[in-house]
Amino acid sequence: MTSGKKTKATRNSVAAARSSVVASKPKPWGTIIAVIAVLGLAAGVFGYAYSQIHANNVKEAALAKWKPTDTNKDPSTQLAGIVVKDYKGSRHVEPTQRVAYDQSPAFGGPHDAQWADCTGVVYDKAVRTENMVHGLEHGAVWIAYNPDQVKDDALAKLKTKVEGIPYMMLSPFPGLDKPISLQSWGHQLKVENADDERIDQFISSLLRNANTYPEVGASCENSQFLANPAPFVAEKPGADAVPMDGGKDDSQTQPQPQQNPSTPPSGTASTPPSS
Repeated sequence: MTSGKKTKATRNSVAAARSSVVASKPKPWGTIIAVIAVLGLAAGVFGYAYSQIHANNVKEAALAKWKPTDTNKDPSTQLAGIVVKDYKGSRHVEPTQRVAYDQSPAFGGPHDAQWADCTGVVYDKAVRTENMVHGLEHGAVWIAYNPDQVKDDALAKLKTKVEGIPYMMLSPFPGLDKPISLQSWGHQLKVENADDERIDQFISSLLRNANTYPEVGASCENSQFLANPAPFVAEKPGADAVPMDGGKDDSQTQPQPQQNPSTPPSGTASTPPSS
């Protein structure tokens, strides 16, 4: 009997000891905190992604009226401050010649036979106008900025609208009378700051808008020029400059460019990048 009582007492003692160990074992707060942190991070990433998608959708909706259609071939004409002029294409000058352009920056008229590469290029230095104008003839949009007025965050915003975007190019333009000037063939818009909503509206209306530029389907790639861009000339053209109605007319001697399969059809244009 005594042995049985001792065994029962021993069992109770062991059970009590185990309960004491379990009760005194600390909670895994490190693991709990780590799990909470991971869940919080996941929620933050999801929330950010959702906000970005929502912002892009809102932007797309706002730009809908600035996309060319069969009934609205050039929406840019509704932009406040837009300048529109009619220029004849395919008039070329020699690399050593200057053109007496009627606008600054120029957005049409005679130009160099070599076009500036406009495959989403951000030029760090100013580029010869005669080459940039040829890029416009191929359907590009050129954003020029005054390097004394546009810097840091403002310049970064402009770069996001251009870098890696086909048929876009950005370059400084010393002496520009406004902080920012946008050019497409026959069109120009000058604005005061990089947050102006008309920048995206201009791009949406005119980037590769087949209704507004002469050489639909022409390439913007020119690796030879990109490797050694022709430098900007600050001095005004002299008396020997080619007039706006001058230049060699190559419209009949050069073959028409082939339609690029990626070129938007008439009545459409590319959507400007998110910024």
